[in-house]
Amino acid sequence: MTDQPQDENQLIAQRRQKLQALREVGNPFPNDFRREHEAADLQRDYASRDPEWFKGEQVEVSVAGRMMAKRVMGKASFASVQDTSGRIQLFVQREAIGEEAYAAFKTLDVGDIVGANGSLFITQKGELSVRVQSLRLLTKSLRPLPEKFHGMTDQELRYRQRYVDLIVTQKSRDTFIKRAATIDAMRRFLVDRGYLEIESPMMQTIPGGAAAKPFVTHHNALDRDLYLRVAQELPIKRALVGGFDRVFELNRVFRNEGLSTRHNPEFTMMECNEAYVDYVDYMDMTEHMLRHIAETVCGSACVTYQDEEVDFAKPFERITMRDAVVAYNDDVSEELVDDATALAAWLKSRSLPAEASASLGELQLVAFEETVEDKLRQPTFITQHPIEVSPLSRRADDNPNLTDRFELFITGREIANGFSELNDAEDQAERFHDQVDRKDAGDEEAMYFDADYVRALEYGLPPNAGLGIGVDRLVMLLTDSASIRDVILFPHMRPEA
Repeated sequence: MTDQPQDENQLIAQRRQKLQALREVGNPFPNDFRREHEAADLQRDYASRDPEWFKGEQVEVSVAGRMMAKRVMGKASFASVQDTSGRIQLFVQREAIGEEAYAAFKTLDVGDIVGANGSLFITQKGELSVRVQSLRLLTKSLRPLPEKFHGMTDQELRYRQRYVDLIVTQKSRDTFIKRAATIDAMRRFLVDRGYLEIESPMMQTIPGGAAAKPFVTHHNALDRDLYLRVAQELPIKRALVGGFDRVFELNRVFRNEGLSTRHNPEFTMMECNEAYVDYVDYMDMTEHMLRHIAETVCGSACVTYQDEEVDFAKPFERITMRDAVVAYNDDVSEELVDDATALAAWLKSRSLPAEASASLGELQLVAFEETVEDKLRQPTFITQHPIEVSPLSRRADDNPNLTDRFELFITGREIANGFSELNDAEDQAERFHDQVDRKDAGDEEAMYFDADYVRALEYGLPPNAGLGIGVDRLVMLLTDSASIRDVILFPHMRPEA
């Protein structure tokens, strides 16, 4: 694996020698230069002006950033400087900055951070540039950047050294700008609708709110184990018990699961709950929210993901889990999908997992996940999940074996999960007991019995609905990113060999 055309150690040694020479004459890391202009603002305001305009208007600017290119041509040279917003060209003349300063400029390396004062003009090639009057080295770069034509080609190295990836890869910078815009649009959407943002503990005495294996840590002063949270849901509903009718939290959660293109041990979730609405209301809100975010972040309700167009403008399809299994499998009838024995046999015929003790609802979930999920390309709500796999959801009034729950799938991936919340304390206690039995039987993702949460429900939780959105997967969709690591600034990686 080589990103540099020359021996990197030799180049680093040469730069260290330059740094040592700088130290001998002064501080090579000054902090008294003040940038007053950013590249993108200057490009926007002046790049399209007629070159003659600058002869009558002296536009003085102060710019700073990382030098990404340098061309030395005798008495005059060019350099390209990159800041957060973009790039602008510097035109450096010996006559303008003086013999000593020009000699110092020629010793600078690509990657160094510089500050420059000067005036704007348009070159003969039509490029907006700064005619430099003074230039200073602000930070000496000791490591060379990847060479310009191939960039950072090693994908794993891009994740491990994201700081370099951001310097040399415009798409990566754009991805994280869009990620920030996505989070901002989501937060503003909720705040504008009267939601209160809260912060709940990331370390909990009992992990809850989702079926997932937690991380365990130890608190020395309390001499007890604590768990990194797997969801924000239960604290949010405690807040509803306390009288806040619209609450959300947008922050990290942690699940002790494997690494993949869709999974990272810590990821960002938005969870919200609102009193006096149900899961159908929340499907409507989810559809409206995602359409708004796509339009805000991407400028259109239609986005392209891996050469596939996703249309947020059209009404999202809504179909029950049971009906989806029938609709997407030609050899599954309505009679078969409702018969546990027949459905188990069908799963086994396809070499799909079918535990002998599994209930009908659990078998239907397996059938859905294994044969339907990846076929749901356009935004689709899957509703009416079995009670056995929805321990926090309200039972459906017309069928106690089902819940008022939905999951949203786009491009074959779950993006959101929501339901009318269970607010019957006695029913919740029974379901927690069932989860404990599953954990005792070896299910590492089953929930614990949360006595305090049951106590909270006993005070009275108003009827409400809740929603969780996987922010990372949504950003993947909006930025056309194939892997979750592309949208997490510093993703977890396996140890280097």
